[in-house]
Amino acid sequence: MKTTQTSYPRSKIKILLLENISDSAVEELNASGYAEIKKLSGALSEADLIKEIKGVHILGIRSKTHVTAKVLEKADKLLAIGAFCIGVNQIDLRSATQRGIAVFNAPYSNTRSVAELIIGLCVMLIRKITDKNAAAHKGVWLKEAKGSFELRGKTLGIIGYGNIGSQVSVMAEALGMNVIYYDILTKLPHGNAKQIRDLKGLLMQSNIVTLHVPSDATTRNMINDETLSIMQKGSVFLNYSRGDVVDLKALKNAIESGVISGAAIDVFPDEPEKNGDHFACDLQNLSNVILTPHIGGSTEEAQANIGLDVTAKLINYMELGTSNGSHTVPAVNLPLQAGTHRILHIHQNIPGVLSEINSKMSERGINILGQYLKTNDEIGYVILDIDTELSGEAFAILKKVRGTLRTRMVY
Repeated sequence: MKTTQTSYPRSKIKILLLENISDSAVEELNASGYAEIKKLSGALSEADLIKEIKGVHILGIRSKTHVTAKVLEKADKLLAIGAFCIGVNQIDLRSATQRGIAVFNAPYSNTRSVAELIIGLCVMLIRKITDKNAAAHKGVWLKEAKGSFELRGKTLGIIGYGNIGSQVSVMAEALGMNVIYYDILTKLPHGNAKQIRDLKGLLMQSNIVTLHVPSDATTRNMINDETLSIMQKGSVFLNYSRGDVVDLKALKNAIESGVISGAAIDVFPDEPEKNGDHFACDLQNLSNVILTPHIGGSTEEAQANIGLDVTAKLINYMELGTSNGSHTVPAVNLPLQAGTHRILHIHQNIPGVLSEINSKMSERGINILGQYLKTNDEIGYVILDIDTELSGEAFAILKKVRGTLRTRMVY
């Protein structure tokens, strides 16, 4: 249900989109009345983003742009950030939370694209297609079956059984593979997949290992000399998750020693800022190794879906105050109420704020027709639907409430 009135004209809300975000996002924003959109094809450095962020209400980025505390400090009008990708580790979430800035992403929209690519790479690596292709381009006819295998009957070990890992599981089983998986949480299996309770057990049993984990203190360099030494000789290894979860020098040693017979890597500890920049890593020029430039989810379908997903969350937040899917503002969703004005109030998570709001409204005879509060460790977020005749007075009261970080009239 669309609202017909906002406290600030949509046509004047400034939106900055970086890194060539899909046109589907721009089309959705335009269709909803947002016209002041600046779209740039590349990422921006911290210094350049600080210059651009002034006066911006909505920022859209992908994985290359880092939104630091310094950037957020200069973001005088920023209400929301859309990460048009899976991860949000490029954003200082703590600083965004403390400033009451909502951060949204698209954790599911490119799942199919990544899963399909993983299966394709498994075929390429287990058949050593890259070496045969390179030889053919050099004029060498390398027709042989030695060292080439079918996927059918092989064991695929999936580390991280989330959205992508579980879909890889389904597709691999359809090809006749045995699927085992390791996850720090107990996850229900798809099909006949089996959960392995420790990482060592998975590595010892798998012919092919694929990683689908986030980057955090528990996963950093989880694949190293020790874990690689556990794997079966001649195993295949893929990492299409995060660049810092694998020690690339250790992987190089494992490839050169024959423990790993083939590898596909899409993410790296240090990645170039933009297309055309120089790229170097330890795995270059190794046999049966596929290196791709962080393109796991880079299909036109995935980018269009991401554009629609994140944009819908941003529009719902701007027009209704709905914060479902935010990594910073607590998830709140209050249905639209006719005949009211809606006010959002974000405050420090300290005792007594809601009580103060309600008592001051009561003292002024302001009737709250709808209200919802939710908190996280840092902040509280309350939506209030107020009688239209008294909404201006209510807005003024809310701005003076103890611990207030941000107050906004939605409609």
